[in-house]
Amino acid sequence: MSAIIGITMGDPAGVGPEITVRAVAEMDDAGRERTRIYGHRATLEAAARATGVSLDLDALVIDFEIEGGALPWGKLDARAGDAAYRFIAGAVTDALDDAIGCIVTAPINKEALNLAGHHYDGHTGMLAALTGQKSAFMLLASERLKVIHVSTHVSLKTAIDRATPARILDTIRAGNDHLKRIGYEKPRIAVAGINPHCGESGLFGTEDDQQIVPAVDMARAEGIDVTGPISADTVYHRAYNGAFDLVVAQYHDQGHIPIKLVAFDTAVNVSLGLPIDRTSVDHGTAFDIAGTGKANHTNMNAAIAYARRLAAGSK
Repeated sequence: MSAIIGITMGDPAGVGPEITVRAVAEMDDAGRERTRIYGHRATLEAAARATGVSLDLDALVIDFEIEGGALPWGKLDARAGDAAYRFIAGAVTDALDDAIGCIVTAPINKEALNLAGHHYDGHTGMLAALTGQKSAFMLLASERLKVIHVSTHVSLKTAIDRATPARILDTIRAGNDHLKRIGYEKPRIAVAGINPHCGESGLFGTEDDQQIVPAVDMARAEGIDVTGPISADTVYHRAYNGAFDLVVAQYHDQGHIPIKLVAFDTAVNVSLGLPIDRTSVDHGTAFDIAGTGKANHTNMNAAIAYARRLAAGSK
């Protein structure tokens, strides 16, 4: 596996270029030698000026053209959405060829992406399509809380329908395999319920009994240390305090809210179930501060550190 990581710049009008140049400027020489940036050089140069960093981009940037050149900061633009897509597609091609060991993605704007004709719900769905996979899994990882999602960018009604025993089982397996890869000998996994109090024996719905219980039983039969369903109003507190290594969330907000509460600046978005490795910041394009030099790159540093771990072949 290549030790090089590839950072995709994200939406050129957002804060992605700024957090990218800041993070790369802080690396030592050896770190920069093992880094490539997939983006638009002129935009990265503007980001360096905005943030006041000094960075030699010559050996770092894989340069992609943007119609009209560097675009205005903080403005929704289909050209930016198309460029963001092309950065990612280029990095995926290189990752599949083992030219890079892990992709680190800066934030994209989903509206700009779709305006450009790239109809994906975000990075995870796009990466699945680009690598020929039917689906992938989103894991949010922090030091004390890790969450993997059965579904993400769909309506709540659709999310409940998607929480089939087969999908929940696949999610449990993906989380278990990943934690083993990064050093957990026997991961302790909790599965959050769908309904309040896991349905209270049918009083608040039967989905927990009909959809989650069979998946948990099948996972246990495979030797996975998994418990559930557990009421979502308590399971994250228990995991944060050490009872579990991973929580399986049934839908987007059920997993995102708790981890953003406890690790807003340090949680890393990790894609599982793909033939390549990818980590990401866990925040958006922040158009309101793009180009001002105010963007915090702490989350980008965390995503890069996690990527280094994966690219090094952590098992």
